[in-house]
Amino acid sequence: MEISLLQQMYKDVLVGIPLAKESHHYTSLLNLCVEQSPEGDESCNWMHLPSTNGGIKSHGDTDMSDAVVPTTDDISNSFANMNSSFCPREVMLLQLTLIKMMVAKAQSQEIEFNTRQKYCEIFALLLKEAKIDSKLICLLSSTDQLLSHMASKSLASLVYFQLKEEIALNVTWLTFSLKTLSGFPANTQVAECLWTLTTLIKDILKDEVLPRAGILKKLLAPLDAVLEGFYNSILFHHFDSRHYISPYSEAANNLISFIDLLEALLASRTELELPLRCQRVLFLKVSYVLNLISSSIHYLVKKKFIMLLKKCVLYKSREDAKSGSLSLQSPSFYEDMLALSSAFLQIVNLPWLNHIPLREKASYFGGSETAPGDDTHSGSDQTVLRTLSLVVLKALEFKCLNSATEAEIEGEFQSSMSQLLIFWRSHMKCSPQSHPVVHHCEWLSLIFIEQDDDMWEAAKALLLIYLKFDRLRHDAVDSLSKKEEETWNFRTHANGYNPHCIFLFFLEKIAFDSTVLLDFLISSETCFLEYLVRYLKLLRKDWHQFVHVCDHFDTKHRIFQSISSVKPCNQEKQSGMTDESLQNACCKPEPETPVSLASSHNYLVFTTEQGDNEVSEYNQSNSLICNNSTSLLGSLQSLVNYDSSEDSELESDGKESLVNTKHVALNNESETRIRAACCSYTDCEPNTLKSEVLSLKQKGSNTSSCLTCMVSSDNIAPLRIMLCKTTKCLEELQNAISRLQRRNLFPYNPSALLKLLSHIEKISKNVNPQ
Repeated sequence: MEISLLQQMYKDVLVGIPLAKESHHYTSLLNLCVEQSPEGDESCNWMHLPSTNGGIKSHGDTDMSDAVVPTTDDISNSFANMNSSFCPREVMLLQLTLIKMMVAKAQSQEIEFNTRQKYCEIFALLLKEAKIDSKLICLLSSTDQLLSHMASKSLASLVYFQLKEEIALNVTWLTFSLKTLSGFPANTQVAECLWTLTTLIKDILKDEVLPRAGILKKLLAPLDAVLEGFYNSILFHHFDSRHYISPYSEAANNLISFIDLLEALLASRTELELPLRCQRVLFLKVSYVLNLISSSIHYLVKKKFIMLLKKCVLYKSREDAKSGSLSLQSPSFYEDMLALSSAFLQIVNLPWLNHIPLREKASYFGGSETAPGDDTHSGSDQTVLRTLSLVVLKALEFKCLNSATEAEIEGEFQSSMSQLLIFWRSHMKCSPQSHPVVHHCEWLSLIFIEQDDDMWEAAKALLLIYLKFDRLRHDAVDSLSKKEEETWNFRTHANGYNPHCIFLFFLEKIAFDSTVLLDFLISSETCFLEYLVRYLKLLRKDWHQFVHVCDHFDTKHRIFQSISSVKPCNQEKQSGMTDESLQNACCKPEPETPVSLASSHNYLVFTTEQGDNEVSEYNQSNSLICNNSTSLLGSLQSLVNYDSSEDSELESDGKESLVNTKHVALNNESETRIRAACCSYTDCEPNTLKSEVLSLKQKGSNTSSCLTCMVSSDNIAPLRIMLCKTTKCLEELQNAISRLQRRNLFPYNPSALLKLLSHIEKISKNVNPQ
């Protein structure tokens, strides 16, 4: 069977067989049959595809001893003997594939030195004699999208090869790039130029041997000014949203390609000590992007810009980054983040968030319709909802941490959180079986429960904001009055950033499963370790406030499933609550009961109502509010069996009672025993709690509602269920970490974390909170 020379060359390169013929022979094989315009510039008016006339001997019939170097015309005629299924277009695609493959092989240390040298000789001939770079630039403007894409990849490979081997930038490509970008918007075909530059940056960042800083600077410095000008042109000066409504339009293609380039530029700034202007322009002129997001451009473009903003505020720029973050020690990055945060918060407070329509249906491969019976993604696009929320929270975190006084940020923080709470409420659809969200601290776990890395970034941001405000308050005065403390506590709840509430709501969502926390600690994809260490340090010094919050959970929030069965007061008013009323409610504490937060305002925390004669069982699964989360609780299981056969402990079968009421004594001296009983494993049926509560009520509880059965009085000690289950969860986590550490199975040294957990355990057992 006759085989073409080009096909044989492909097979030889693929398996690494040395190329035996002269370099000119292979140069002729790879030379593209593309003609430039008569003017001689890089534009192509037409292409000459290979002829199908004539013939040539197969590779196997060639005498190696007296081989004659064929001319380009001879090689062109050889395509006549190729398989009839091959058309000229496929021949050209094979040539482009070979070029890219050979560049990769030439840089691989696994290939023999002599073979790599041969490849380098072929490239030198292609660039100097065949002018392959000019021909590839011509192919970029081809109407055949596959040819254009492959030409872009091959051109990037050759330019990168020259940068690496010769430490020189391809002049032909640089001239083309400068002319194309500076000619926008008169020259509309810029996407192909952007593809090549983006691929170049990504290839440089992947190279583990190359001195990336010097090479990146050599690549980007000549393009620095024109890239900033292009940023201004495409996003502001010459932006017309009417041309971007369709995602398949040329304008939208240009914009999407530019977003990919901005992401690559963001990644590349980690390599330079002093970043170039083109690497900073997204931070310094982020208002252009924010205005574009709220315009009438296609939803896909908006979503890509929103995801890019998330990478900016998380200081993460590429998945393969070893450090994972940019250094805040850099003055330029500090300045850039401050500019981005200020501009973003300023536009959020307009309000900007509510002007962004989130798509009703999620996008799937092959279409945007959900599968039959799949209602898990009904409502707004949860990915964009989470991303926008995280960007707001991270911007607030940076602004707060870099403010010297509380007055500098307090008003902006409350306004931004108010807008964010309104945004969450308007885009979260609750199931009919769930109770309405009455506590603002609960929103965080509801929004982020399906994306754990974002959830812990958001929780860490709010925790750092809380700690900064707390430090500023104590620095301002030596001691705070009781009223000031009450107002402070109220404000943290009303604005949804009380760290104890946030942590407890999350534990409820995972059913107090310590193995879920262990999975987060082991994972390298979340910042849970950093969050947990900071929170445990706060918990150690703020234990009384933590107990106070736990008591509220027990007395007025979710001990009984009352809201789902009995409509709370003002529910109709709550469902139709206006943005203005919610904002005012968030910012104004109730003067009568600022600590308990048991106000008649329906947005306030821990408000439940139930008839005197009704008792509902505690049902943990119903603590998941929204339909996106209702199935999560039952599916959460440990990812790894952390116990070995010799020291595994008895596992719960999922039916354990919240409290063993058989050990409850109705006097103050028995509180320690009660708390121990609350935390113990039992095999009691769930009905035990209901019967015991009824028994307590019948024995003289002088309350008007069954909710007060769990409240301490002169004769009844409190059943601190939330406190007990939380401390039990942390104890289980401590034991699991200790077991893994003893077997050298924990991925890092957890000594500091274990010390904190041990200290919390001692506090919970030795301190009798009031």
